[in-house]
Amino acid sequence: MSMFCFQCQEAAKNEGCTNRGVCGKSPEVAGLQDLLLSALRGAAVLVEKAATLGVEHKDAGPLVAEALFATVTNVNFDEDSIKSRIKATLSLSDELSSLITAKAGADGCADLPSAATWRGDEATFADRAREVGVLSESNEDVRSLRELLIYGIKGIAAYAHHAAVLGKEDASIYNFLIEALASTTKTLTQEEMVALVLRAGEVAVTTMATLDAANTGTYGHPEITEVPLGVRDNPGILVSGHDLKDLEELLEQTKGTGVDVYTHGEMLPAHYYPAFKKYDHFAGHYGGAWYDQKADFESFAGPILFTTNCLVPPRESYINRVYTTGTAGYPGTTHIPDREPGQAKQFDQIVAHAKTCAPPNAIESGTIVGGFAHNQVLALADTVVEAVKSGAVKKFIVMAGCDGRQKSRSYFTDVAQALPPDTVILTAGCAKFRYNKLPLGDIGGIPRVLDAGQCNDSYSLAVVALKLKEVFGLDDINALPIEFDIAWYEQKAVAVLLALLHLGVKGIRLGPTLPAFLSPNVAKVLVDTFDIKPTGSVQEDVAAMVS
Repeated sequence: MSMFCFQCQEAAKNEGCTNRGVCGKSPEVAGLQDLLLSALRGAAVLVEKAATLGVEHKDAGPLVAEALFATVTNVNFDEDSIKSRIKATLSLSDELSSLITAKAGADGCADLPSAATWRGDEATFADRAREVGVLSESNEDVRSLRELLIYGIKGIAAYAHHAAVLGKEDASIYNFLIEALASTTKTLTQEEMVALVLRAGEVAVTTMATLDAANTGTYGHPEITEVPLGVRDNPGILVSGHDLKDLEELLEQTKGTGVDVYTHGEMLPAHYYPAFKKYDHFAGHYGGAWYDQKADFESFAGPILFTTNCLVPPRESYINRVYTTGTAGYPGTTHIPDREPGQAKQFDQIVAHAKTCAPPNAIESGTIVGGFAHNQVLALADTVVEAVKSGAVKKFIVMAGCDGRQKSRSYFTDVAQALPPDTVILTAGCAKFRYNKLPLGDIGGIPRVLDAGQCNDSYSLAVVALKLKEVFGLDDINALPIEFDIAWYEQKAVAVLLALLHLGVKGIRLGPTLPAFLSPNVAKVLVDTFDIKPTGSVQEDVAAMVS
């Protein structure tokens, strides 16, 4: 066994990747990510210890959040990048240890777990990584609960980092990341571990609300928007990932250059924000979901900027056109450094590259409609409520989450097509690419697919559901005419799932498989407590959802 990783839905045989990640992650990168997580656990223990002595380290939270984000599936495949984060984390631990010793003497750092005391140079990283991987915990149920918590806070960390880039931070989020990481070095009861997992759902709601405030406070509330799917005659830059700040700065630096900017994947919802509509060279959206990027990028012809996940190992034919920035990284691509304090990132290199390229090749035409985040939907609340009261809309089906390359994901396309015409699909995240271009029509002017935005905009769907609960005078969110049929792939979807559980949602269908990291006993707890169920046959699931 060269590695072990089962954090995403593509875990080999729904058990775990042991030779190379299905995502393309090498055993070396997998080991380094395991070591980074161990180092973060150790730093978290030291942060907690320092706090008991009245010592606060304000830089710890942001460092931990960004480092956790770098370990999310399909974000960073670059060994040097991850090694630098390990070294930065160990430096943080050294600094914390010194502060503790200064306050409490040499005994201040006694009796700490090895995660907090281990120090090693780069030559020792590989050996240490083999000692601290997922399987180092032999108890299957403890391992399952710890990993469920870790994957939840990875998603939380990603959203917290995006909010921080836009100047919105919440100390309680960072504090929970620290507490959760430190808890995985302790001997806790099953009840205590389950409680932490459920608190992660609560913090996930807080984090998504914080990011929503950061996005809308900076760029305005999303509006119903028709997004072009065709191409223009100018050279272009294709932006993938999730980071709106990177997109804004790129658009500013491409004004008047003759270079157009297109979105790809989860960047599609950027078109819904009013602030981006002032850019005449913000040309439209190109391509489909993240797993189709190899074909999309071949056709595009110009350079591609990855701001975060979801990065698929590039082909040699276009790797020279791939640029990464922020937490993203891949060996052989050009990495654009982080912005200096008070300054914008410098995208001049990718802009110059774009000018040497041909215009993108057309792969489709027409437009696609989106922008149904909570502010826009609530503005239409009277229309929506009347449609429900009149019986024109019988059910809302929340089909949010992640897309993926497995053939079994055609289930979500088939469900969308099989749902009766008096149902409306609420979506967010790249799961929508399974059905958002289908001709499903509308109900009295309400489109049958309402796209709220990126995966973090699942928060919008929760806001809408809670508002409908209030409007209809219900005590229980589960009494609403809403069903949840969620697709998952990586750790941000885990955070969204935990958020829904915190809000009291029961009966969620989750697919195309249940997570490999759930032991039978832990899965039973979730099933018994929240009635989580795997997706089944299209016919049976649709019948159950609309009954």
